[in-house]
Amino acid sequence: MGLPGVAYWFGLSDVFWTAIGLAAGTYINWLVVAKRLRRYSTLAGNSITIPEFLSNRYKENKKIILTIGSVFILVFFAAYAGSCFVTFGKLFSTLFGMQYQLVMIIGAVIVILYTFLGGFLAESATDFLQGIVMIIALCSVFTIGVVAAGGIPAILDNIKTIPGFFDFFGIAQPQLAENGLQQLDAAGKPLFGPAGEYGILTIISTLSWGLGYFGMPQVLLRFMAINKSTELKKSRRIATTWCVISLFAAVAIGLTGRALYPAGLLTRSSSENIFILMSTGLLPAFLAGIVMSGILAATMSSSDSYLLIASSALSRDIYKGIFKKDATDKQVMLVSRIALLLVSVFGIIIALDENSVIFKVVSFAWAGFGATFGPIILFSLFWKRTTRAGAIAGMLTGGSMVFIWNMLISQLGGVFAIYELFPAFVLSCIAIVVVSLLTKKPDQAILDEFETAKTYEC
Repeated sequence: MGLPGVAYWFGLSDVFWTAIGLAAGTYINWLVVAKRLRRYSTLAGNSITIPEFLSNRYKENKKIILTIGSVFILVFFAAYAGSCFVTFGKLFSTLFGMQYQLVMIIGAVIVILYTFLGGFLAESATDFLQGIVMIIALCSVFTIGVVAAGGIPAILDNIKTIPGFFDFFGIAQPQLAENGLQQLDAAGKPLFGPAGEYGILTIISTLSWGLGYFGMPQVLLRFMAINKSTELKKSRRIATTWCVISLFAAVAIGLTGRALYPAGLLTRSSSENIFILMSTGLLPAFLAGIVMSGILAATMSSSDSYLLIASSALSRDIYKGIFKKDATDKQVMLVSRIALLLVSVFGIIIALDENSVIFKVVSFAWAGFGATFGPIILFSLFWKRTTRAGAIAGMLTGGSMVFIWNMLISQLGGVFAIYELFPAFVLSCIAIVVVSLLTKKPDQAILDEFETAKTYEC
């Protein structure tokens, strides 16, 4: 819902460069990181969470890395879960005319229940089935929309009349009234101002979405959990193909929707309902329901991952890793379920505002994970001189800078309005290098394990 909404509201440039960054990040992550992480996580105590891997990688006695990583996971996954719950609310309130907050909470409870009862196995099985539904829904709505709009040439002719809407280096500027609604002319057509500039800095900002993949726990855990490292090549092809198809369809739905329903959605927040509007407007009710289950599938497959990983961070990494190392599996499971409920409650609180823009909430959480874990994962896997102190400095710098840049520095505008992921990622890398070079090099046991991980078969 987020990406089609951006395409509908601002046009091609923002979503195009974002999609390029995401597709490239997906492929490079699978190509460069997956096999090494699978091998190294097995050597490093057969780690099953990202904070645990980093802690074991640097042979921690005092679990500082473990604690920092787990805390950031809890914070950013609560925001991520909130974005999913917003989607539930928007979907069901639009379809059934029910109160947003009520249906948002109902959707959240459904996800909590099956994740609570089924754990990782339920999450993995549902992800596969939901992925099938998602790709069918995206491609179906895109195809039907193109036909309804009179074909691709008709869509292009229509949207090219909007200043900056179909530019790679410009961006559409909807004219808004004081109440936040897009203004309409006498004929009922939406009004746009002159095209905004889309320079190299903005392109770098949107391309930097690809950097986020290197720090996404829900992606990295897939690398660590695969049966054999030899299966990663096939997985890379599947993941990249899925990513490219889904991104293309999502972008095209937003552009096609603007041609079909130019005045159908008049606020930035409501523009994220374009998928719903096209489905209900172009399909019989029964088929529209099936297609829109793709939104539900996308939301459920994302939210269950977030809740499961966040609860694991608290139960396994903090509770068992630090406070009660002799905890039984039953005790860990109990704490995990309590943590799942707590993260869900915070996610629901974040989602209470029905005017929330899904894309903005996701972008903040994405930046948080990308800057906190991305640099240190890369340095841990490929630079053996990285020290424990460097790892701590990099994680703290990256994670905290996302908040500082988003809430303070970006308000200055101009060059400082760049997406917070890029500066936070770069500053984290600098912190890792500088602090690692200023501190004592790692013990020989750590260096030997690093070399073994290069060729270890598992």
